[in-house]
Amino acid sequence: MKAIAAIVFSAAAAAATFASPALYAQDAASPAAAQAAPQIAPASEAATRWLAVMDAGKAAEAWDAGAPVMQSAITRDMWNKVGTDARAPLGAVKSRKQTSANFTKTLPGVPEGEYVVIQYATDFANRAGVTETVVPMRLPDGSWKVTTYLIR
Repeated sequence: MKAIAAIVFSAAAAAATFASPALYAQDAASPAAAQAAPQIAPASEAATRWLAVMDAGKAAEAWDAGAPVMQSAITRDMWNKVGTDARAPLGAVKSRKQTSANFTKTLPGVPEGEYVVIQYATDFANRAGVTETVVPMRLPDGSWKVTTYLIR
C-alpha cells in the first residue's frame, strides 16, 4: 500500500484535497458549473490520453506528457520508479469508468489556474475497486496536461 499512496505528485497538500470533495465540488446547477462545463471535455480527453500511456507501462513518457507543475514536483527518474512500482503490481486495467469531473480554479498547494479533478472507478487484474484521481490543468497555450495522479 505504501507504493500506491506514494503516487501523489503535486503539492504536499494534494492528499488533503482529494480526501475532502467539498474543496472542489460544484453544484451542477450553479452558474460556475455551467461556465465550467466546456472545460471538462478537453480535460477528460487529456486525462484519458495520459492514462493510456500509464496503462501501457510507460511511466517516463507519462511524466514527459505531464504539466510543468508535476514535472517540477518530481524528477522524471523518480516518477518512472514510483509510477512503475505502484502500477505494476495492480496488473492490466480490466475496466475504468469516469465517476466525476469537477472544475476548479484553486486547489491547496498548487498555483491558481484551471483544473478539472476527475475520478475513475477502476478494476485492475490484481485489484478491483480502485479509485483513480487525475487532475489536468489548463496551460497558457490552452492545452490540458496532468498535474496529479492518485490511486486509492
